[in-house]
Amino acid sequence: MTPPFRTGKARTFGAALGALLLLAFAPVSRAQLSVDVTDESSSNLKIVVPALPAQAEVSTPAGSSTELGRKIAEVIASDLKGSGLFDPSGPGGIPTIAFSEVTNPAYDKWAAYQALVQGFVRTTGGEADITVGCYLYDVALKQELTRQGYVVAPRDWRRAAHKCADAIYARLSGESPFFDSRIAYIAESGPKGNRTKRLAIMDSDGANHRFITNGQSIALTPRFSPDYKSIVYVSYLNNRVRIYIYDIGTGQQRLVTESSNPTFAPRWSPDGRNILFSMAIAGNTDIYRVPASGGAPVRLTNAPGIDVGGSYSPDGRQIVFESDRSGSQQIYVMNADGSNQRRISHGGGRYATPEWSPRGDLIAFTKMSGDFKIAVMTPTGDNERILTNGWQDEQPSWSPNGRVLQFFRTTPGRDGNSQVWQVDLTGVNERRIPTPLSGSDPAWGPLLP
Repeated sequence: MTPPFRTGKARTFGAALGALLLLAFAPVSRAQLSVDVTDESSSNLKIVVPALPAQAEVSTPAGSSTELGRKIAEVIASDLKGSGLFDPSGPGGIPTIAFSEVTNPAYDKWAAYQALVQGFVRTTGGEADITVGCYLYDVALKQELTRQGYVVAPRDWRRAAHKCADAIYARLSGESPFFDSRIAYIAESGPKGNRTKRLAIMDSDGANHRFITNGQSIALTPRFSPDYKSIVYVSYLNNRVRIYIYDIGTGQQRLVTESSNPTFAPRWSPDGRNILFSMAIAGNTDIYRVPASGGAPVRLTNAPGIDVGGSYSPDGRQIVFESDRSGSQQIYVMNADGSNQRRISHGGGRYATPEWSPRGDLIAFTKMSGDFKIAVMTPTGDNERILTNGWQDEQPSWSPNGRVLQFFRTTPGRDGNSQVWQVDLTGVNERRIPTPLSGSDPAWGPLLP
């Protein structure tokens, strides 16, 4: 039996990833099963994810088709658990299903759960593409809620799993997804006073990790371009500071600007045409704008003191930044041309590393009041909320859907190692993202194209 797929519009992963085909399906009836992403007190939705059966047992470079079905289910369950909204079971310890059950669930078998994820893997083996089907069912109402299908190269099976988890998350939460995305960060090794800092990239769950730079220069503060094609970062080598743009597809990088002055915190404009950065000259640090193609920087701030960390609003009209012009680090907002600079933070303690949400509704920042914590406020400075309670949590970066934040947490002690973590806007659901080395300065990229 083959489930009834209809071929839809082809989409491209990019040269390094091969092709993904998103399949269109007939409309299905809507049920009421859902989760509330804003409710801290609600219990997690119980969802079961059996291994995806294979239409036929064949071998692929990523393993047998049966093995792929199990691994895909493991990633789906892990993604859903990591969101903090679901209590998934499986595929380990869960009965397997027959290929014929994919579109005809045995609902009575899953009565202990609220939702059921089923799917399949189909391929002719070898280097041939694999087709991954993904179905979500409401167990109590015995209704199909959504179905998706993806055609990928065997090496890209994890992307199909993330896309399936995204479809489930979006259907049950009503929110935009975020699992099929990547993270850039700084991988650190060596003694505390002489760290090697390399630019690295990985999937949103820490898989498919790879280093971008070799550690000969110090890499800092990476950020993805809005179209995901590039990463901007700072490089320190031989008393020269350079801002580079690394092209993810070609592996090439090009120089944007360089200086002998301390330079840091580059950030893209929403249209990808400009880059903000901070530079210290004669003891005064200001925020500058430079075309992404290179050219003469334009200074946007000129107040005495230290102005750092510009981040554009999603519409590109405003910039949020930190400044100590009032005597301590606080958060300010200005127009994109540098006019109308005004302070918006008025609570106790100090404020640093602000970043505007992709939704435009919140600004995340590091709150320094004794310990360092991750917090959010509205663009007017109202409704400040602390989300984490670590010893030293800093540098928040938003998920593509504006509902989760990544940051790095430094542990007390002589070594001062740091790790990449994430927390959702309830402040309840925290998760550490595994990295092979210590990690800092995480930057969450947009959904992959």
